[in-house]
Amino acid sequence: MMARIRARADRAGDGDERQIAPQHVHLVGAGGIHMSAIGQILLQRGHAVTGSDLVLTEYTERLEALGGTVFRGHDAANLGEAELVVATAAAKPENPEIAEARRRGVPVILRAEMVQRLLEGRRLLAVAGSHGKTTTSSLLALMCERGGLEPLVLLGGDSRELGGNAQDGGGAYAVVEADEYAEAFLQYRPQIALVLNVERDHLDYYGTEERLRAAFVAFAERLVPDGTLVVCADAEGSNALGEARRAAGTRVERYSIASKSASGSAAEWRAEQLRVNDRGGYDFTASLEGAELGRISLQVPGRHNVSNALGALAVAMRAGVDFNRAALAASEFTGARRRFDVLGEAAGVAVVDDYSHHPTEVRAMIAAARQRYGSRRLVVCFQPHTYTRTQYLLDEWRTCFEGADALYLVRTYAARETADAGLDAGALASEIVSPAATLLEDFEAAPRALADALRPGDVLVTVGAGDVTEIGPRVLELLRAGGAS
Repeated sequence: MMARIRARADRAGDGDERQIAPQHVHLVGAGGIHMSAIGQILLQRGHAVTGSDLVLTEYTERLEALGGTVFRGHDAANLGEAELVVATAAAKPENPEIAEARRRGVPVILRAEMVQRLLEGRRLLAVAGSHGKTTTSSLLALMCERGGLEPLVLLGGDSRELGGNAQDGGGAYAVVEADEYAEAFLQYRPQIALVLNVERDHLDYYGTEERLRAAFVAFAERLVPDGTLVVCADAEGSNALGEARRAAGTRVERYSIASKSASGSAAEWRAEQLRVNDRGGYDFTASLEGAELGRISLQVPGRHNVSNALGALAVAMRAGVDFNRAALAASEFTGARRRFDVLGEAAGVAVVDDYSHHPTEVRAMIAAARQRYGSRRLVVCFQPHTYTRTQYLLDEWRTCFEGADALYLVRTYAARETADAGLDAGALASEIVSPAATLLEDFEAAPRALADALRPGDVLVTVGAGDVTEIGPRVLELLRAGGAS
């Protein structure tokens, strides 16, 4: 890691670095996964970094371990002598630190603009889509790392193999998870843009699905002049985007694990001869324009991860990574943290934690669990993420848990919302068709209730983007202490 940091320092002098950011940068919302990645890169480059957040997390601890200072809560005094303020999109204009910066004339920019500054001089490999961004960008980063590209990496989750969510490599390429929320990805100018899928989400910001799709079109239009758009031909939204951009003259490549793409034509990149292996994933043959490249063996479960791996492969090879090195990276890849994360087994019960918070993701997670664990009883503990998402995706929520044997819901993770914005967990529980949902109203008591309901042979998956992730480890502790009933 330090060799890569020094390599980056050798590429740019102090004057160049000052153009990217002044010496002292303050982060509003420093505990967020994306904001903490920015802070880590800045600290590695020698900047002074301060920040604040309502809750201190392991990500703020990482910043402090690198020499940063993070305050709990927001206060004008936290700003200190900062010369630039970087704010998360969730921060309000009335935030006291933002207000103080504007009073002093200190520039305030959003996260995505700061990321674009950090990417100065790099060829950007950007991974976008409604689902699968973190897993795919983590695997792409690993392929590029193993392929000798020494990429700068900014992820929306932790890569086990790379040891975190940020890396300031000294090479010419950067791998970035390009988030569509609040149009953040429109700050970037990719050399290669990978769009995994486009589905209805974040309507609390976009308002309509049409506006969301228009944002993905705008993202594709931001490719550099000789850039390439890579799309999943099996997903209707991304395939339609690729067809439209090809007609507009963009260089487009498609990948597919189906016999035909959503448009009925064959894709350039293909995964064929899929076979479940003894590691819980799939083996498959990858081909390009009909020519076989070789076999790839995954240990992450689910057909959706075959698709993710094929998309990552297409981008990595177009960036110059040798197939064999990319295949080796795919074989090593154990997944991003909280993406079908196997926490352990106790009293005959396996406990898994998963970040899924959209019906499409839940369906894929259940299919992956069935692939890995077969006929074992599958118990899902789901936490809805935001009231608005629960409401506008209600039809999909009603049926997406089919395939689970038992379903429990805990209180909604509100994030940036108030309860009057949509439907809460109780309302959702009454709407789910199959399996019948049980609402665990007391979040603190949920681990005990689950441990009491589990029996040897079960698989428990805690699901959601909020603090439901705290439940699995506590269930394991209870099971180890007393066994499953």
